Amino acid sequence: MYSTKIGGIGSYVPEKEVTNKDLENVMDTSDEWIQERTGIMSRRYGKKHEETSTTMAVHAAEIAIERAGIEKEDIDFIIFATLSPDYYFPGCGVLLQREMGITNTEIGALDIRNQCSGFIYALSVGDQFIKTGMYKNILVVGAEMHSMGLDFTTRGRNVTVIFGDGAGAVVLQRSTEEGQGILTTHLHSDGTYAEKLAMINPGAHGGYHANKMGEHIDYGYPDTEYGEMFINHQMIDHAQLYPQMEGQFVFKLAVQKFPEVIGEALKKTGLQTSDIDMFVPHQANLRISQFVQRRLGLKNEQVWNNIQKYGNTTAASIPIALCEAWESGAVKPGDLVCLAAFGSGFTWGSVLIRW
Repeated sequence: MYSTKIGGIGSYVPEKEVTNKDLENVMDTSDEWIQERTGIMSRRYGKKHEETSTTMAVHAAEIAIERAGIEKEDIDFIIFATLSPDYYFPGCGVLLQREMGITNTEIGALDIRNQCSGFIYALSVGDQFIKTGMYKNILVVGAEMHSMGLDFTTRGRNVTVIFGDGAGAVVLQRSTEEGQGILTTHLHSDGTYAEKLAMINPGAHGGYHANKMGEHIDYGYPDTEYGEMFINHQMIDHAQLYPQMEGQFVFKLAVQKFPEVIGEALKKTGLQTSDIDMFVPHQANLRISQFVQRRLGLKNEQVWNNIQKYGNTTAASIPIALCEAWESGAVKPGDLVCLAAFGSGFTWGSVLIRW
């Protein structure tokens, strides 16, 4: 059985920087309010009608492939994690394949919809394919174009101020070096409170899941025998097409699950928290990262946070942060790197890597 190494890594964020002051012009919020609750000072937004999750992913993927020392034609499988796909279907995996000009029918493309945990899930899936010898070079991407679907009014400020756009990618490759590369991955989920952090519409639920949660939401479904359930004017007129979040609930669960799943990975490998050279958490909220850091007893130099300048880029946040840490020299050969995420679903997971 092979082991899995990260052969190359790349990231991309759009040029347009949107500061907290900029958002003050379109909603009732303030730089102080946003920083106090999230730690975010600015974020990046893609160019309207020009950039998408797929186009940003192409930039990140090309860098990762070059750094891996291979050609794009050497990629034999694609795993694309996002909650903001270009189309409802098909997924971004095949769009990325097309845009990169590697429409070789010998390769497959898999789309992963695990939101903030998407990149962790994607790494775990790719790791299994490499270890069993099925593939040699897997392109794993996390990319998000959040700005196309946020509520830029005071009504939506609690969610909107958090998110930004960007993409990150890695090339997973075979390795025969024992004790190197991905050491272990751990995935978990619990759908009990899925609606606490969700974008419910458009969808095919017809109000069923919301009612299961004991919430009586009027989605205004017309009294017709066919259709008009996925999307209708009621949803548009009453702003029911935006993500929603119960922040305190998410915070409390996140600070519980992060340390648990990290501890699970360390126990599996017989390592200690003190062995971690770099912890790269999903960039959900700086306050969550700081809380987890204190719980684990990690020093500032052992944790990489960049949410301050990019916001929460969901599935893209870990690969962007990991790429930035590596480019800065904070991640070096032989380092033990811990990745962990928690997000909508709820899903959470961790990965330990010997770089």
